[in-house]
Amino acid sequence: MTENSKPSQLPDAARVAPVVPTAAAAAPPLAGLRVLVSGASVAGPAVALWLDRYGAEVTVVEKASKLRPGGFAVDFRGTVHAEVLRATGIADEVAARQTHMGVQRIVDVRDRVLVELPASMLSGDVEIQRGDLAEIMYERTRRSVRYVFGDSIASLRQDDDGVDVAFARAAPQRYDLVVGADGLHSHTRALVFGPEERHVRFGGYCFAAFGLPNHLGLDRTARMYTEPGRTVLLSHYGGDPARALASLVFASDAPPRDRRDVAAQKRLLRERFSGGGWHTARVLDALDDADDLYVDALARSDVDGLARGRVVLLGDAGYGATLGGMGTGCALVGAYVLAGELAAAGGAHRAAFAAYEAEVTAFARGCQKNAANVGPFFAPATQAAIRRRDRMYRVLATRSMTRLFRRLTLRAAQNIRLKDYPQRYGTRRDVVRG
Repeated sequence: MTENSKPSQLPDAARVAPVVPTAAAAAPPLAGLRVLVSGASVAGPAVALWLDRYGAEVTVVEKASKLRPGGFAVDFRGTVHAEVLRATGIADEVAARQTHMGVQRIVDVRDRVLVELPASMLSGDVEIQRGDLAEIMYERTRRSVRYVFGDSIASLRQDDDGVDVAFARAAPQRYDLVVGADGLHSHTRALVFGPEERHVRFGGYCFAAFGLPNHLGLDRTARMYTEPGRTVLLSHYGGDPARALASLVFASDAPPRDRRDVAAQKRLLRERFSGGGWHTARVLDALDDADDLYVDALARSDVDGLARGRVVLLGDAGYGATLGGMGTGCALVGAYVLAGELAAAGGAHRAAFAAYEAEVTAFARGCQKNAANVGPFFAPATQAAIRRRDRMYRVLATRSMTRLFRRLTLRAAQNIRLKDYPQRYGTRRDVVRG
């Protein structure tokens, strides 16, 4: 969290009055509807917030024992993201805890700056660490939504009237609907839609991230060093000045075999980055003390249809991309639309799920396309390809080209027209426009 936060960089159209209950508000359209949400990162609490506003009885189950802190920074850009942040009621909190990230520099083996990328290119209108956003969403919902940590769905059985859910630890329960908001490697999706290999497309690269001492003295900046097929990125997003984040990206023929085997992950990283220049050896030494290592593939989810009966997918589980696909903003938009369509349909899930899918699919796929070149950007395969990348980004970093780059990214981020949905406290017009 930053202590001296600057005003929000959200578009002016989104700076509106907070939600005020009205006497003419209709009865909650989802009163009595029991919904189970799997996943308590961002998408899960976001849809829980909206479903709760519409009167549903919501339970969120999360396999982790508590909220997961830290993680990558996530950004929001354009009027659609801004509108959803304001409607959700978290725009001011997000602005207060934004990273204020500065320029990010591509350097050579001697730490000489080759390219400076302006903050606006990579950090959007407002950027926040994923853990901070998850905490904001949790605090917004924990008093009215039931959270169950340290548990997960073991099995699901649907019939015409509901879903019987067995848990790994808790007693079985019956719900009207289940929302799979449990990420790219969604267990809910595997149970209902089929094995992960049917739905997750590997992009030929893997990445890792972990905290380490800030030995470069970075202050809300980043430095990136690339060799053919591998990159080391050191970043500081605010908070503790003594800590930084290491991100490693490397080309690979296959995704990591077991993301839960930390010792194997560390061996893999040492193997892939052995002999690297710049500060690579120091970064690898820091692996010994890393207790927050995260390793995954650069991949995207590609599901044929977002619902099966009474089970529906949200966010990365249905249309995510590991990096670069504006997945967090997409998830918040999806949560708004999913809950809104359920409210508009009075809880009739078949109509609501069909409308949700029709609304978000093109938007989500467009956002995913932005992630297609993330691997080659971070870790080009040859030295010649690295030089071409650097030349391209020198051009893009100029003021005129930065504006063009922003317009191109906004095209995907704003490729959806948000509907006016009924709300517990009046219409969406009351929420968004004051």
